[in-house]
Amino acid sequence: MIQKILFFTLFIFSSFSFSQEHAWIFFNSKADVANYIANPNLMLTQRAIDRRVNQGIAIDFTDVPVDPAHITTLQNATGITYKTKSKWLNAAHVIGSVADINALATLSFVDHVEFADDSLNPSSKMQSNVNTGVYTNKFQAEASIQTNFNYGDALNQIQMFNGHKLHEQNFTGAGMVIAVIDAGFPNVDTNPAFQRIRDNNQILGGYDFVNDNANFYGGHWHGAAVLSDIAGYLDGQFIGTAPDASFYLYRSEDASPETPVEESYWVAAAEESDRVGVDVINTSLGYNYFDNTAYNYDYTTDLDGQNAFISRGAAIAFAKGMILVNSAGNSGNDASWGGRITAPGDVATLLTVGAVDASGNYASFSSRGPTSDNRLKPDVVAEGAGVYIVNTSGNVITSSGTSFSSPIMAGGVACLWQALPNFSNAEIVQFVKESASIFNAPTNNLGYGIPNLELALQNALNIQQQETTEFSLYPNPVTTNLSVGFPRGVHQATLELHSILGKRILTVQLQSNANVIDLSALASGVYLAKIMASTGTKVIKIIKE
Repeated sequence: MIQKILFFTLFIFSSFSFSQEHAWIFFNSKADVANYIANPNLMLTQRAIDRRVNQGIAIDFTDVPVDPAHITTLQNATGITYKTKSKWLNAAHVIGSVADINALATLSFVDHVEFADDSLNPSSKMQSNVNTGVYTNKFQAEASIQTNFNYGDALNQIQMFNGHKLHEQNFTGAGMVIAVIDAGFPNVDTNPAFQRIRDNNQILGGYDFVNDNANFYGGHWHGAAVLSDIAGYLDGQFIGTAPDASFYLYRSEDASPETPVEESYWVAAAEESDRVGVDVINTSLGYNYFDNTAYNYDYTTDLDGQNAFISRGAAIAFAKGMILVNSAGNSGNDASWGGRITAPGDVATLLTVGAVDASGNYASFSSRGPTSDNRLKPDVVAEGAGVYIVNTSGNVITSSGTSFSSPIMAGGVACLWQALPNFSNAEIVQFVKESASIFNAPTNNLGYGIPNLELALQNALNIQQQETTEFSLYPNPVTTNLSVGFPRGVHQATLELHSILGKRILTVQLQSNANVIDLSALASGVYLAKIMASTGTKVIKIIKE
């Protein structure tokens, strides 16, 4: 995982460089909204539209592009350097002096301004509570038809979560589209480990958002190594976890300077992933420290899944129907950070992946939970200590980091979704969690533990075989999270939970892609769940353990 730290040594910046602040300009309007929503093909590919339709997700204001006139005005503003934009958040990232940036707030189409240095914002949360921690090494990697792959050195890392059992059933990622958002992909166009995906036209495209050009086969080696754990193929030596998937490769991370604009590049890459119809995004990046320590995040106030710009974008990406798999971070041994996860791994809906060794034991570098608002993270773990990757020369080597446990899991999740195309992104993620080794007794180090994707598939198929015209609740008995299975074609419902004596305890509005209820605070006992939808009402007895 790439931590937001200094590269080799702490750079000394002039007072001028730090006088140029990073900020987000949020707009209050967009142009031609009704026309765009009525004609979604103007904004999205058919594959992206189909993903929305299949999961009952509406096309809305967030899908409409940023008004180009707003961007032109910013580009022409005195002292302002425009970097990139986000349609989801209706915002643009700029650099300039405090005075020049604040002057933009007077523009009629500007809603508000947010500085990366929170002390410059009117309602600053951080004040003097700035985390000044820095590191000295940016990359926290220590240096029916049965398919039978010869995995070579990669065997243990897929067997650990029974991903090979999906491959044996011919669920190898075919038909699934994965975006890898990272620091660069050098030699992917020549590396023998990627010859198979090149020959089969599985690389669908990409973009370098850092340099704003289409040459995505450059940058830092990190992204290529991450990709190898999903897509690499050297028969008898190394095979990734979804070798038949198709890929978009996006560079959002600049390996040397650590600045907040990289978060904005990531959001732009996630938006493009959505536009082209990606199913799964892997992100082996994390943000907490920057070159300018005034931009640093504070765990107690910022790591709640809703504050960091990248976290806000990641939450929307999931709401668009994609599955996001993210490394938990490599801060486990960092006392100044408290060993905690980093953004966007703090987002509730992301599948945040920690690291274990080859025997399934917690890797001490792996960032721990909970989030600052006391939610469980990481969600699951996979092999990340002494794990095998393919380097840019095509050699199989070992490395360590949640950077690699994340793509190993992302490939497995893509294969699982290939096997279960009628389920939503939220349902697939929940099946993964429920299959994990310590689902009933999660910890801050391991989350729910090591998934068993063979079990996840079987559990899902059992539910799928039930009458699809009725709602279902699972698991039952339940300990923490209760999932609501929707009948096909139904996307909204209301659930009321009643005691056995008929007292209503809670009411929850549900959607087919947001169908999980946290019952961890509920006392043990028997309850009645009343589910109301357009198709009628159903009452199901549940047992809370």
